[in-house]
Amino acid sequence: MNGKRVLLIQGHPDASEPHLCHALASSYPVGAEAAGHVVRKVDVAVLNFPLLASQKAWETGALPAGLQQAQDDIRWAEHLVLFFPLWLGDMPALLKGFLEQVARPGFAFTREVGGNPFGKKGLTGRSARVVVTMGMPVIVYKWYFRAHSIKSLERNILGFVGIGPVHETLIGMTANMKTEDAERWLEKLTRLGRGAQ
Repeated sequence: MNGKRVLLIQGHPDASEPHLCHALASSYPVGAEAAGHVVRKVDVAVLNFPLLASQKAWETGALPAGLQQAQDDIRWAEHLVLFFPLWLGDMPALLKGFLEQVARPGFAFTREVGGNPFGKKGLTGRSARVVVTMGMPVIVYKWYFRAHSIKSLERNILGFVGIGPVHETLIGMTANMKTEDAERWLEKLTRLGRGAQ
């Protein structure tokens, strides 16, 4: 079996201390590399880039130099795994800002396709998994909040640029998680890594 090219995107904005997201992202390549997959990593918290403030800057401005390698890694990857904590019901602002910067016209999609306003998706042929930690029970997020922010990420960002299928790993009640429960999640991420899922 040929190994896949896998890109891990660590979206936790706090790089000053380890969090569950970091442990999960460290467990995935243990399985992936053992199974022959090639893994690259992007840690959004240590990148240097401004937030976009206008549509014009997004459409015609230059990609910040600090994000060129990340964009190259996304182009290289066959499978992406995004890790982030749920903050105020959504991904952290820094991760959203990163995705806005890298998913630019001409890279993530093109508009010059027979007048189609949605253009041509530039990142087709790639699959993804989103790994999200949260303080609330997952069932509450899914049924009461309808998993709105994850569905938006999957449809309006990843799907919009052609990435699919997208699978989810949602981990709830992290603030009071027992050590044995955390270890089970780490083992699950290692298993997912083996299959580059």
